Amino acid sequence: MYCRGRARACAQRPPAPVAAAGLPSALAATEGPGGGGRARAGLCLLCGLPAAGKSTLGRALRRRLPRRPGWACALLSYDELIPPEAFGPSEPGAGPDGPSPLLPRWKRSRRELLQCLERFLRALVTGEPLSAPPAAGRPGWERFLACCRGQGLLATEERHGPPGTPAAAAGPLYLILDDNFYYQSMRYELYQLARKYSLSFCQLFLDCPLECCLQRNRLRSHPVPDQTICLMAKKIEMPDLKKNAWERNSLVLKSFDCTLEDDERIISLLATALENPVKQNEENPEQKEADRAICAASMVHQADGMCRRIVSQAMKDAKDKNVPPSEMKSLAEELNKLKAEFLEDLRRGNNWKNQICRENRYSDPAASVTSSFQQEATDVVNKYILK
Repeated sequence: MYCRGRARACAQRPPAPVAAAGLPSALAATEGPGGGGRARAGLCLLCGLPAAGKSTLGRALRRRLPRRPGWACALLSYDELIPPEAFGPSEPGAGPDGPSPLLPRWKRSRRELLQCLERFLRALVTGEPLSAPPAAGRPGWERFLACCRGQGLLATEERHGPPGTPAAAAGPLYLILDDNFYYQSMRYELYQLARKYSLSFCQLFLDCPLECCLQRNRLRSHPVPDQTICLMAKKIEMPDLKKNAWERNSLVLKSFDCTLEDDERIISLLATALENPVKQNEENPEQKEADRAICAASMVHQADGMCRRIVSQAMKDAKDKNVPPSEMKSLAEELNKLKAEFLEDLRRGNNWKNQICRENRYSDPAASVTSSFQQEATDVVNKYILK
């Protein structure tokens, strides 16, 4: 038994248990009973509020899965992979050749981590050498490698394979990703990775009462601020099977009870996902539209925050240039009107801006589209400064 929760099933029941033993050590896909390929590896997301019990469940899965049903398993905790300073005060604006000051450090850290994970999955699936992603900083890449070594994911002299490459395993490999994942868009970008490499994908969502999370959190050596957990509780988005077909392999666990059935349902969920890896060539018009909507909503949300910071900085620049108070009010109105029109265009997809969301998955589409707004805002400020 490894979870404190009664599960509410959100996944199809598997037709039969997965026979995990005896798969090729290279983790290549094998042929299932119906001729379909079983996934060589899978991503399992642990989602929920801080102190909901995700890490406890993750550690239990890490111990449990290698014993029964015999799958390799590694636990990647975002708390260990994203440094605490990423959640500190915002950085001052960077120069034209430095990193964009528009994206908060914690978001940049999450993006770098996604790139590191993508590089590992590529090496795992294709056999290519493992190399750092160009856009990721060295500290982030070293943290990721250290975590992989600690979980036995990288080959050493004692393990099969060239040192520093993904280690071979005797059966399927499950990567358990431990994070809040409170927005659907955060989970969807991991689903996209699973689809890109034909991996299995599933979610375990721990639905713990807010007050219980707050009480547990206060007992931690490094508690999260109560305000942060309360705000996250208002924003958190649970799996929605009716709206999102990509979330069909999900379980919602109530973390104040425990039954043997929960144990079996989790194993069944993981087995079902392995037997039904995400296919690269799935063409579903309705799902494609849902995917676009999730991507667009996420980009608009990020762009709104970036635009607010641009307007704030523009007003500060105008004040530093001694723009008269009587003109400052007009400038603020003009900038806010410009921002509202810009975001409305982005929501409606009436121009080229939404295209960036589909074309560039990892770079930072929100920063790309707001660069044009920043130029327009600068032109407006210069108009007032040069009067």
